[in-house]
Amino acid sequence: MKWKSIALAAALAGLLAIAPTGPAAASQASNGYWSPGNCPQGLLCVWAGTTHPPEGPTETPSLTTNTEWSGKVPAFLFYNRTSRNAEITWSYDYLGTTYTGKRCAYANDSGDLYVTISITKVTWQPTTC
Repeated sequence: MKWKSIALAAALAGLLAIAPTGPAAASQASNGYWSPGNCPQGLLCVWAGTTHPPEGPTETPSLTTNTEWSGKVPAFLFYNRTSRNAEITWSYDYLGTTYTGKRCAYANDSGDLYVTISITKVTWQPTTC
């Protein structure tokens, strides 16, 4: 069972590390993989839900911020509707072990996190994260 936990953690970390991301974009939020839904321009929005219709997520975001943030919220999808890159620190609990990592949410980009995790910190980056 221990090897399964290690393999799952490695797979999760690998997926988050190679998750599709984009370079810093123009000021218009147009490079996302899907529409920003109910995420206003100028905010990083995070949703716990795992579905994203073509018009974007419609449920209430679990987090909206444009400042440094720390806490703990469930996350699966994100949309960064700002002109800055945000470094998202995450944690994932599996079989009594907590795994942690970081993911860049590039300016004007969207993505999913492959599994529902917890975001614990958002740090805005002056350059590429």
